[in-house]
Amino acid sequence: MSTTKWSVDPTHSEIGFKVKHMMFTNVSGSFQNFEATVATEDENFENANITFSGDVNSVTTGNADRDKHLLSADFFDAEQFPKITFQSTAFTKESDDEYTLKGDLSLHGVSKPVTLNVEFGGTAKDPWGNLKAGMSITGKINRKDWGLSWNAGLEAGGVLVGEEVKFNIELQFVKQ
Repeated sequence: MSTTKWSVDPTHSEIGFKVKHMMFTNVSGSFQNFEATVATEDENFENANITFSGDVNSVTTGNADRDKHLLSADFFDAEQFPKITFQSTAFTKESDDEYTLKGDLSLHGVSKPVTLNVEFGGTAKDPWGNLKAGMSITGKINRKDWGLSWNAGLEAGGVLVGEEVKFNIELQFVKQ
């Protein structure tokens, strides 16, 4: 069976995340520059091979001072670690549109296995005849597991930045 290649459509995709701030609200951010590819053996995507690469310097939270801090050695250390990568190890169909995505996430010089939840939206042709596929990916990691441990204590107790990072990723792919 031949392999089908799919490339991300960045104008219809987003790589988002949320982190607790001051223990009671979330701050959202995203990466503006990224690439992702999928290799499949059929259109249901079971056992697909998924790769991702993101430019750390493209992180944005809507606040220039916070973004600058995220790029510093306190967090991403973008000068030393300019890329975030993901390589899938398994993409398993759980039900009609639910999949489990396992793979290795490399960030800040550390690579660790992660498990993410995927809602596969299926495939359809766009008005120009291109076959597209869509998926919504969610999951969470503990940022300290990747060496992102900077924090500040709060006067009333607790910390400024939560350890848990939640992913909210929307990807649209086009068949090559």
